[in-house]
Amino acid sequence: MQIEMKIRGLMVDPSTNMPIVILKDVNGDALLPIWVGPYEANAIAMEIEKSSAPRPMTHDLLKTLMHGLNAQLQRVVVSELRDDTFYAVIWMDQQGETVTLDARPSDALALALRADCPIFVEEEVLRTAKVLPHPVDSPGTSAELRQWLENLGDEDLGKYKM
Repeated sequence: MQIEMKIRGLMVDPSTNMPIVILKDVNGDALLPIWVGPYEANAIAMEIEKSSAPRPMTHDLLKTLMHGLNAQLQRVVVSELRDDTFYAVIWMDQQGETVTLDARPSDALALALRADCPIFVEEEVLRTAKVLPHPVDSPGTSAELRQWLENLGDEDLGKYKM
């Protein structure tokens, strides 16, 4: 079963200084933190903030390419968590034919924002991700980090700064 989620915010992991995309269940309280690279986080942040680069970024190019090929992004799905790595699938419709592409979640999320399409996470991924995918030294255990993420307010998830 797939759970629809929205990007709740972007933040920096206090122990690794790596960007984290926080996904939140649209109909519940489930949170899924996904660690991403700084370039991908910047692409996501730019779309959240509705700012643009002087030249098209990779995800803008992909959106334009899909449009040129008469394809429409239907949804993106964070489909798997294997060996501490998240996997995603991009679902498109091209003239009545369903096309799926393997993708990094960060790229799929950046594209989903640009195409204004829904984001889903497989229920099994949420179950598996109960133990966070990266070791954390601070604020303590995985359970403590999860509680800290769940208690974040809007002011904690402000604009992401590179």
